[in-house]
Amino acid sequence: MKTSEIIALLPYQRPFLFVDDIVSVTENNIVGHYTFKDDEFFYEGHFKNNPITPGVILTECMAQIGLVCLGIYLTKNELMKAEKLQIALTSHQMDFYLPVLPGEKVHVHSEKEVFRFNKLKCNVKMLNEDGELVARGLISGMLKV
Repeated sequence: MKTSEIIALLPYQRPFLFVDDIVSVTENNIVGHYTFKDDEFFYEGHFKNNPITPGVILTECMAQIGLVCLGIYLTKNELMKAEKLQIALTSHQMDFYLPVLPGEKVHVHSEKEVFRFNKLKCNVKMLNEDGELVARGLISGMLKV
């Protein structure tokens, strides 16, 4: 499965799509990136005259790349038959270290911890362009094909 096919199967669209590209994907990990545009809808009010990307949006970006894209790859054989994937985020624990400003590109790295009974749990981290750790944590979700 090509990375462009994975992105096309995502159940999101702009302005709530936070995946630009997938750099690599295997059965055990995925790496992708996203650039936060200057005109993203959430910058207008977060914060006045000093916009930064909300933590919930950073978590969403890590979930879209690190959980959903990897889940699509792991269920590709079933997906080709069903052509529909339902995702439910079941839990997450995140630690944040650096802000992400408008115009910044981030890289998400995710490693599968377990995929059993359609539940996927991944260790994720987000790095900025300088390779500095922005955030890291654990994300779990249920996949239904």
